[in-house]
Amino acid sequence: MRERQQLEENISALRELESRLDDNVGLIELGEEEDDAEVVQEAEGALRAMKADIDRRQIEMLLSGEADPNDTYIEIHSGAGGTESQDWASMLMRMYSRWAEKRKMKVELLEIHDGEEAGIKSATLLIKGHNAYGWLKTESGVHRLVRISPFDSQARRHTSFSSIWVYPVIDDTIEIDIPESEVRIDTYRASGAGGQHVNTTDSAVRITHIPSNIVVQCQNERSQHKNRATAWEMLRSRLYEEELKKREAEASEQEASKTEIGWGHQIRSYVLQPYQLVKDLRTGTESTSPQDVLDGDLDAFMESSLAHRVHGSDVEVEDID
Repeated sequence: MRERQQLEENISALRELESRLDDNVGLIELGEEEDDAEVVQEAEGALRAMKADIDRRQIEMLLSGEADPNDTYIEIHSGAGGTESQDWASMLMRMYSRWAEKRKMKVELLEIHDGEEAGIKSATLLIKGHNAYGWLKTESGVHRLVRISPFDSQARRHTSFSSIWVYPVIDDTIEIDIPESEVRIDTYRASGAGGQHVNTTDSAVRITHIPSNIVVQCQNERSQHKNRATAWEMLRSRLYEEELKKREAEASEQEASKTEIGWGHQIRSYVLQPYQLVKDLRTGTESTSPQDVLDGDLDAFMESSLAHRVHGSDVEVEDID
């Protein structure tokens, strides 16, 4: 039903665009016949406005991967550097939350470990919405921040790193069999705000998949049983994402090199001092308004990285226009 609804929406949108195109072309022809410059100008303005909608739908067509329509998990981990990188990790968590909210997606905080002084050591978000994984999948990697530190009494410039890991929520039709002998399950007390019950009982759950060394954890519910169920779901999703990556690697060695994730694999720099610039190191996409980007204005970066991923590094991003 979900797939059918999306197909119906796409067909309806295409027919609407065709109708708008025909109407405005007709208006231009009529205005030229009657020498009515105002009508021609109005119709041309409507056609220019259509281009933004067409460009957006063209990008949507890039979201054709097997798991692209799914909801997604985002894991955020601060790098070395203590308070600086922990504050940067919290800024990234806010950035992705704001992006999702602007797209009318639902954001749930599944797990968080607060920093000692400020920020977070790590957090896991669940983003619910159509094509959530498709849009966010190219955000995995290391993000670098350069700024005057608010925690440095001498106001020196600092560089901080945090990593992002994005993987899809798998639907109920996909079966991932994980023998219990291959996992280790630990329980611990949740950290951060959440009431007395959350902080005084071992309700948080951590599952380690021994063969792959994948670790997932959940602490958002008061019930250990619910946290355990969510953690199992997260683990299945992580293993499914690993399988998707293997398929990509087999299909194209070049594609695999572009999607490799590692602590040293930096994908984007956010420079607040001595100048203002956000630059994606894979596509060259830039913004001179870092605050807008940190407020969730990420579409240009996501669109260019999606085009780069689909068409390859030898194709200019501008070709999509």
